[in-house]
Amino acid sequence: MKVSILCSATLFTCVTFAFPANLLKGDISEATLAEITSLTETITRNLETKRQGGHVKRAFSAEAQRISTTGDRRYIAPGSNDLRGPCPGLNAMANHGYLPRNGISTITQMTTAANEVFGMGLDLSAFLAVYSAIMAGDLTSFSIGGKPKSSGLLGGVTSSLGLLGEAQGLSASHNRFEHDGSPLRADLYSTGDPVSLNLGQLEQLLSMPLGPNGIDSSVMTAFRLERVRHSIATNGHYFAGPVTFFALNPATYLFTYRFFANHTAENPEGYLDAQTLMTFEGVTRENGNYKWSPGRERIPENWYRRLIGDEYTIPAFTAEAVGTELANPELIRLGGNTGQPNTFTGVDIDDLTGNVLNAQTLLEGNNIMCLAFASALQASPDILGGLVGNALVAVQKLTDALNPIFASLNCPEITKYDATLFKAFPGAGSGL
Repeated sequence: MKVSILCSATLFTCVTFAFPANLLKGDISEATLAEITSLTETITRNLETKRQGGHVKRAFSAEAQRISTTGDRRYIAPGSNDLRGPCPGLNAMANHGYLPRNGISTITQMTTAANEVFGMGLDLSAFLAVYSAIMAGDLTSFSIGGKPKSSGLLGGVTSSLGLLGEAQGLSASHNRFEHDGSPLRADLYSTGDPVSLNLGQLEQLLSMPLGPNGIDSSVMTAFRLERVRHSIATNGHYFAGPVTFFALNPATYLFTYRFFANHTAENPEGYLDAQTLMTFEGVTRENGNYKWSPGRERIPENWYRRLIGDEYTIPAFTAEAVGTELANPELIRLGGNTGQPNTFTGVDIDDLTGNVLNAQTLLEGNNIMCLAFASALQASPDILGGLVGNALVAVQKLTDALNPIFASLNCPEITKYDATLFKAFPGAGSGL
């Protein structure tokens, strides 16, 4: 689909409203609408509290931050019909019952669970939940793994038809969520398997010199540079689009430390050691050999989430991701290999954005992330006219709650986006 007009302050609205009108038929239940309404009211209250300066980071609290792994939250390995996918955090939450153990989650379930377990800001978790439901589900729910084995998803607006075709789940999301240069997953076109954990990459990460907080952001950034270089050198289909390279790629690296680190009174900012990371990744080590058990990711015992009041929000992620990329210019290159390893060819930012951004202005403010959000439109054909009844109300509530956050990024208005420039790269897929 060709998009001629993109938005600035209402990026989330544009992304959400970009689907094919002829695909969406049906409505959502009153219960689903009520859940989304309650969620958006909570998000709005939290944002208003922060705006007024009333949400202050508190000191470490063992009682408030400890995440239960007993009782209803005890670890239970997934059954034969339970779905698990490429995201260890989602798998771990499902294995402990913070998400439905069958691996099918609604927007509200993922948003609240990620906030409760990992201290992810409600704004960021809501955005990721909606994005998941859009790209791999049916607008209000999605599979954290592969294609749902039943005839429909939970609470969604369609039975088995996702907005971009039949709902396939996050395991089939190359260039939507899964991407080249991932920390612990191989490139799709190198191995054909971007879902399974790659033990060689894990060993490489664990051999990196530790930072002040263990396997922290400094370590993950250094590892990211190595992984990107390796992908360019070995994967002829390597592709770095605005969403995959400026948003999704840094997210997988930064989230590893920001959400898996264990927080204590001695280390309130969090410390991530090898054993904690391995537990979250479903990896054990015996006699010096690593073993990965697919879908067996779990929350460590005696594990404490981020400080209450220090949730990792969209602005926090944007600031860290943009800062990381500005400090490492090698991470500000869009384009890809043209069919053979080491054939990386860049894309001209002027041509891509109709001269709204260029190599210099891309480095100003939040423009790197603004371009990433804007380019997400390319994977979404327009369904505003197809949304009906409660589905339309639900989407409007979510976008109204999150638009102020995106407006605060002060993004320039991009009135032209030429995704055809990505056709030169065989690994581009959807062009994200």
